[in-house]
Amino acid sequence: MSGTPSSGAPATDVAGAPSARRHGWWFRPVPLARIAVFRTIAYLFVPVDVFLTTAWVRAHAAVPTEYYQPLTIGQLLPLPTPTATVVHVVQWALVLAALAAATGRAPRLLGTAVFLLYFEWMVIAMSYGKVDHDRIAYLVALAVLPTIGRARWRDRRSSEAAGWAMAVVLVTVMLTYFLAAWAKIRFGGWDWATGSTLTRAIVRRGTVFSDWTLEVPGLLAAAQWAMLALEFAAPLMLLVWSARARIALVVFLLGFHVMVFAGVSIIFLPHCVAILSIVPWERVPGAARRLRNRPGRRPGNAAQPAGAASPD
Repeated sequence: MSGTPSSGAPATDVAGAPSARRHGWWFRPVPLARIAVFRTIAYLFVPVDVFLTTAWVRAHAAVPTEYYQPLTIGQLLPLPTPTATVVHVVQWALVLAALAAATGRAPRLLGTAVFLLYFEWMVIAMSYGKVDHDRIAYLVALAVLPTIGRARWRDRRSSEAAGWAMAVVLVTVMLTYFLAAWAKIRFGGWDWATGSTLTRAIVRRGTVFSDWTLEVPGLLAAAQWAMLALEFAAPLMLLVWSARARIALVVFLLGFHVMVFAGVSIIFLPHCVAILSIVPWERVPGAARRLRNRPGRRPGNAAQPAGAASPD
């Protein structure tokens, strides 16, 4: 993989060696500063996930091994049976590796370790009859981040390797929505949209923010059709490229998930972390600097009237 400096100089890899410029959507150069920020977020989410959002995974350490029914990938690979020792070793090795990787040191070695350990953690999680679909984009992000190499928060270089990695994550985020809609129709038929899917969810898990919708005829059925339409239209997000459009897309997607959480207390946090890869993080320092230096502002955040004399 190669990189292209943001200054417009001939394409170079991240070590500065000349390289042939690749063209096309998959290899549009991405600033390495964006990778550095997203990588920190992605790796710091690991302990949050292990200890808070999916703390139930470590409970499998106490489950008899005969209940372990590995996923297909777990049958193809020589993965260990999750005994108590295996579960606890994977758990702590994963957390320690993620915290080390979040520092940006040894990005390929530590990043690969995080991906492999989290992959095993997910096999342990999903091999007891429950398979979640909100983790594939996050898992893919962990898989591609080590391919980029070193990146720092203030790194002004652009990299085609980074562009490829972020494109892969974006496509996976898109497919998560599109295939969710396909699965709804494949397994539920069009009755999913015309039936009482959301009504049942709100009756079971509704909150003060959603209970009122049960009293509005046709509202939830319309919401089901709207959800299907938006999910089937997910490939359109691949056309989004400008910074403002990316920010608007992220706000829309995260707003959707916040709305779902407010209504039925379901949140896809790993998927939301993957969505953050779309944000042009490299623009944050410049935006903050412009905010601090806007007219009428002083270093102490106090406005100085125009024409006022400076203190002695």
